[in-house]
Amino acid sequence: MPDINVPMRVLEYFWYRVRPAHVLLYPLSLIFAAIAAGRRALYRLGWRSSKRMRVPVIVVGNITVGGTGKTPLVTWLAEFLKDNGYRPGIVTRGYGGTEEIQEVRADGDPAVAGDEPVVLARRSNVPVFAGRKRPEAASALLRAHPQCDLILSDDGLQHYALARDLEIVVVDGERRFGNGLLLPAGPLREPVRRLSTVDAVVVNGDEELPLLSMRQYRMKLAGETFHNLLNPDFRASAADLRGKTLHAIAGIGHPQRFFARLQQAGLEFRAHPFPDHFRFGADDLAFAGDDVVLMTEKDAVKCSAFARESWWYLPVEAEVDPALGALILDKLRSLHGRQAA
Repeated sequence: MPDINVPMRVLEYFWYRVRPAHVLLYPLSLIFAAIAAGRRALYRLGWRSSKRMRVPVIVVGNITVGGTGKTPLVTWLAEFLKDNGYRPGIVTRGYGGTEEIQEVRADGDPAVAGDEPVVLARRSNVPVFAGRKRPEAASALLRAHPQCDLILSDDGLQHYALARDLEIVVVDGERRFGNGLLLPAGPLREPVRRLSTVDAVVVNGDEELPLLSMRQYRMKLAGETFHNLLNPDFRASAADLRGKTLHAIAGIGHPQRFFARLQQAGLEFRAHPFPDHFRFGADDLAFAGDDVVLMTEKDAVKCSAFARESWWYLPVEAEVDPALGALILDKLRSLHGRQAA
């Protein structure tokens, strides 16, 4: 069986350092930068139109390829806004699914809806619509749920066809911006200076970004209790798992973040990174036999159909600087005159 992680390791090798091969890749990055800037200018100048919804839209995105913690932040925002009198809905691309416009249920099939949309539907308790075209997905959500008075877009910072009232960018405090180069020479989708135009920069982790002049809001992911895939009511702590033969899998944008969390919990395991949004089958985890397998919640929704009793997932929740919530409410009030409950 070929090593499916080779492409991932190659990208990591180039994106988070500078190598001689960048002499060849850098010109391609300049072309990518020109295309990205030109596309944004078309919308800014009105030569391409953005569709505005009848409700405020908050986009949560990033400027790098790979996971930064957007989905936990969107879940936190949904709960925070509900607590303050709003009735939000969520739109998302639905990577790993069919990318057709659809409402996503908590018991939805990730092969159809995508892994992250199913997690959002399970955790947020608000309407979730997935689709490649976000304006159409947002319109479908508002038709199906007219009570919704705010849209959260999970990702979509660079998808300007959906007009937005606030932009929030999440940055991985550990990996930051890699080598600082745009695709394909580096992990950036847009230059770092793009952050000067957004409403808030959220740093996931304990690190700070000293080179950024704008205020940064801290976020960290917390979670210590494992849930069993076959019996979700069963719980286990790290102490319960110590001394067992453990395998850890992660098909997310930054697998090392999950592995580091397990190490911090004092667990010894064999790590198995997979590509982001990887579609797991039973054969992909056959290496574990009857041993204990640990995984993320995003991977668990794809593995529950063929799970074993010894498989566990670790749900996490975002702990966010309260000042971010205050900023969002202030901006929503200034834009729409809405008083939070």
